[in-house]
Amino acid sequence: MALAGACTWLALTAAPPAHVHVRGGYALRAAGAVGAPDALQWAEPPIRIGHGFDIHRMAPHDDPEVGGPVTIGGVVFRDFELGIVAHSDGDVIYHSIVDSIFGALTLPDIGQFFPDTDARWKGAASDVFMREAYRQMDLRGYRIGNVDVTLIAQAPRMIVKDHPLATAGEPFDHKRAMVDNIAQLLCCPTSRINVKARTHEKVDAVGEKRAVSCHVVAVLERRP
Repeated sequence: MALAGACTWLALTAAPPAHVHVRGGYALRAAGAVGAPDALQWAEPPIRIGHGFDIHRMAPHDDPEVGGPVTIGGVVFRDFELGIVAHSDGDVIYHSIVDSIFGALTLPDIGQFFPDTDARWKGAASDVFMREAYRQMDLRGYRIGNVDVTLIAQAPRMIVKDHPLATAGEPFDHKRAMVDNIAQLLCCPTSRINVKARTHEKVDAVGEKRAVSCHVVAVLERRP
């Protein structure tokens, strides 16, 4: 892997300055003089960390821009009064996870992999994007270390007391299904996935139920 950027000074000197302590995941070639920026050979790191973010507008179902029901973490909220405005199914959790994995692998963002100008992705289920993120990760010898999701949504509610599947004394938690969906698509135990949800305290578009957003941090680890 070629070294570039701030270390190009190495191409001009026989060795790093005396005050620079060279150590870590790379080593100087044993050939004496350093003749080119790629003289430092970097080992693949044992872990990689990426961050992803996504936001989508929501609007009444009769709005011509609405593409379908709100889908979050693979859970479809068909009875929710608003729909999602997006080219695909607008799943903010899946999109954020995909971007976090691409970021950890130093790949282009989800919009370059799956542009909204491409008719193939019109109304597409974001499972497709998740599978591609997994494929890219697996291809490079990594697997999920952990995924930490922070969903920011004033609505729909993630914990519902009067849900048909709620049990006596225990409300139904949509986040559990989301964890299961994510773990299945990323081929990892559910113990590696965490989904948190919070409101936006009725502030700005998210707080006014005009949008839903999500942040994700993903840690990838080298496969044994």
